[in-house]
Amino acid sequence: MSSLKIRDANPERDAAGCAAIYAPNVEASPTSFEERAPSRDEMAGRIERISAAHPWLVAERHNELLGYAYACAHRERPAYRWATEVSVYVAEEQRRRGIGRALYEALFERLRLQRFRVACAGITLPNEASVLLHERLGFNAVGVYRRIGWKAGAWRDVGYWQLDLTPDSDEPPLGPLEPGSA
Repeated sequence: MSSLKIRDANPERDAAGCAAIYAPNVEASPTSFEERAPSRDEMAGRIERISAAHPWLVAERHNELLGYAYACAHRERPAYRWATEVSVYVAEEQRRRGIGRALYEALFERLRLQRFRVACAGITLPNEASVLLHERLGFNAVGVYRRIGWKAGAWRDVGYWQLDLTPDSDEPPLGPLEPGSA
């Protein structure tokens, strides 16, 4: 893992690699509820839009993109601004090598610096590998939406997990910071 580099995503440089890693989750599994894999240009737009307020990180080794993780707004209403939704995707041939964990740990550190308090993750079930990754990183199961989405010829459940990024407090919180301002 020593040569693994985790850095901020660059829309122009990383969109094609992120799109390639993500596509099998859309096209060959029920993991993503998208029905069409995004193009390179669509992925570049996502990276640019999301990175304006939340981190989007990539992992690479010897200039090869191996995976990515990002955070985005959990909900739109103002009271949710301290919560964030997180996702991680690793190239199929690179899974179970600690890349997802390394990406998430770097992502969580960035989120803490930005003053986010809670990370939420939705996982299409069943998905034992993703559930194990999240639970090993300290996420707790908080609920399941049953038969919430139709994908790959069947109704799918989505489980939700939550991770406290900061210690609980009853003090009024300071607002989250923009990326790079921490």
